[in-house]
Amino acid sequence: MVSLLIAFAVLIAGYLVYSRVAEKIFAADDRKTPAVEINDGVDCVPMKPWKAFLVQLLNIAGTGPIFGALMGAVFGPVVFLWIVFGSILGGAVHDYMSGMISERHGGASIAELSGVYLGTAVKWIMRIFSVVLLVLCGTVFVTSPAALLAKLTPAWMSGTFWTVVILAYYLLATLLPIDKLIGRLYPVFGVLLIVMAGAVLGGILFSGGKYTIPELTLRNLHPEGTPVWPYMFITVACGAVSGFHATQSPMVAKCITSEKVGRKVFYGAMISEAVIALVWAAAGVAFYGTTQLLNDALKDGASNVVYEISTGTLGVFGGILAVAGVVVCPITSGDTAFRSARLILAETFRLEQKKIKNRLIVTIPLLAVGGLLTWFAIADEQGFNIIWRYFSWSNQTLAVIALWVATAYLVKKGRYRFGSLLTAIPAAFMSAVSATYILTAKEGFRIPTKIAYPIGLGFAAALFAVYAVLLCRKLCGSRRTE
Repeated sequence: MVSLLIAFAVLIAGYLVYSRVAEKIFAADDRKTPAVEINDGVDCVPMKPWKAFLVQLLNIAGTGPIFGALMGAVFGPVVFLWIVFGSILGGAVHDYMSGMISERHGGASIAELSGVYLGTAVKWIMRIFSVVLLVLCGTVFVTSPAALLAKLTPAWMSGTFWTVVILAYYLLATLLPIDKLIGRLYPVFGVLLIVMAGAVLGGILFSGGKYTIPELTLRNLHPEGTPVWPYMFITVACGAVSGFHATQSPMVAKCITSEKVGRKVFYGAMISEAVIALVWAAAGVAFYGTTQLLNDALKDGASNVVYEISTGTLGVFGGILAVAGVVVCPITSGDTAFRSARLILAETFRLEQKKIKNRLIVTIPLLAVGGLLTWFAIADEQGFNIIWRYFSWSNQTLAVIALWVATAYLVKKGRYRFGSLLTAIPAAFMSAVSATYILTAKEGFRIPTKIAYPIGLGFAAALFAVYAVLLCRKLCGSRRTE
């Protein structure tokens, strides 16, 4: 319990202090934003700061900080450290820079920004990679809420029924102007999400001693012996560092009316998501008592675990409310996943999006692919787990690229050249995580850890060395100019 309270306190302190460091290094000013300068009535639409914050929170806080946190809790309370420091030093910086750099480029996607700062080849890789990730993400965010809704409704409302309903909603959310559906529903859902997380935490804390939140230990408590490095850092994903967020921040970057609100909107939303992840990580171990029992429960599906925790801590009615909040969470990320994919493809093929016909040309094929993947996830018991693993790795790999894009931006255009360390350090760290995982994982190359670990660390060191050389050249060039 004490460890959890300290974790919350560190997150708040991180926001109050480190977010200002990020803002100072980025040098936010009073220039016109895309919402003011472009204001196309579809994607670039002015939003009040509080509404932009809630939209950003729901965009990024999908299944990841709930399911990912529960899966990460199987490693034990050590997961608290990754959620806290990963989000403060990595995830929130990643989200803030992705959103703010996009804002300075007219709301451009992370794929386009990659081309500007890392070259044309990387741009095309990111275009393909981003769309694949977003479709996988949208699929994950259809499957999990459909399964939860099926548990709460009559038998004829099966998982397939709810899948069709959710995909129909995604079609509307992807096509309509952002302020017509998303801008109106998200503030309400945002409040619900926050209240439900608080309700689950309250159910754990005020259980009369029935549930005990474990204190921090650095020991790996995973019952199957899965190593913390790199698996925990891939598993938790959205609760700490997530490349998916780099696809979402540009969407909200089109809607903020001042650069000065970026810190609250982008950095603040990530810290809020980390709080949600902490709640579910703590609730997972506290409710089941041991990581072994939690791991066993997860074998029946993460959605089942969420349902059991919610109803077990709050009773039937409170549990239904809590699960409703968890259902909203992934749905409100799945719709914006497909919306982001539409925007990236529209950028790629230079399709102007004010016309509904052009939006339909891009959206229909995207949802068709998402529907096929969802059918696979439902038809095969392990389908969801397979898609989740590939989503998790591709998610963190995209975070690597987004962090290096931000680093390149700060090196080339930043007011403080050494300020680029703000993103270069987490970029190198996540490079090691992503490379090591794909080398060792069973869905990767299955290389023994004694070989994969040095390769992964060497890969990250090589990238950091390239960054150091470019930084030195930039610094030397600046001195010559002076």
